[in-house]
Amino acid sequence: MKRRRVHGRAVFGAILFACTGSMCGSVDLWKGSEEITISSGNEVSIEYTLRLQDKSVVDTNVGSEPLTYVHGSHRIVRGLENGLEGLKIGDTKEVAVQPEEGYGVVNPDAFREVDKEQIPPEALEVGAKLRSRDAAGRGIEVRVAEVKDKTVVLDFNHPLAGETLYFDIKVLDITKPPVQ
Repeated sequence: MKRRRVHGRAVFGAILFACTGSMCGSVDLWKGSEEITISSGNEVSIEYTLRLQDKSVVDTNVGSEPLTYVHGSHRIVRGLENGLEGLKIGDTKEVAVQPEEGYGVVNPDAFREVDKEQIPPEALEVGAKLRSRDAAGRGIEVRVAEVKDKTVVLDFNHPLAGETLYFDIKVLDITKPPVQ
């Protein structure tokens, strides 16, 4: 009988092949590992489409970069964050977010009447959007709510205030924070 020299990789491959076949029984290489779910502190990547009640699409990242955030850090609207709790990678879900847990209800105190001369002529129509600054100097978007003879009523509410938001979500990735 002739002896053949067998290389280490071939032996490992043969053992791996043998143990994945039906003769080896069930081998769980991931035994002891838990399936990660969305919970506070985990980094989460999602694909989403945001719609309003009339089914119009407000925003989507489908086909582009995922939205990645740390769950529990309040970087996304509260109602969406609450609706994602406990989901796993690959899960899909429609999350309806009421105004109180989204961008808030319409605040009647957030309307300001200003002299018409303070508004650029091209923005003197209902629905026109303007950039302004809040008391802290941060840039904000305001909307023309009404044009009167000598004044203009500006709406400082978030553009989605008062709206129920419908998110179609797919969980792409969840990463636990490093143990320190």
